[in-house]
Amino acid sequence: MKRNNTYKLKVEEVALKDETLKPSKSLEFQFENHDNVFEVLRAIENKNLFNDSNQDKEFAIGVKLFSEVLIKNRNHDIFKEFVPHFKDFMQKMKAY
Repeated sequence: MKRNNTYKLKVEEVALKDETLKPSKSLEFQFENHDNVFEVLRAIENKNLFNDSNQDKEFAIGVKLFSEVLIKNRNHDIFKEFVPHFKDFMQKMKAY
């Protein structure tokens, strides 16, 4: 049985603050996550955390991308001091 869900994310430049530049870049990649990202997204949108559907989506996707990298690399020096705080954050977010 597969242990992770697999997703594809695509990011495209739509408008740039430097209007002399023409949006032209895009990025597409696959990632795995132990949670169902769409269920997490639905839960956050139902809570209406930020009173803004786009911000709810940004938050949900950002947290899930970040948390999976953190879980896979929790012993990396960059995360050592942060892991306990992130656990507290996740518990608070889930209880909210």
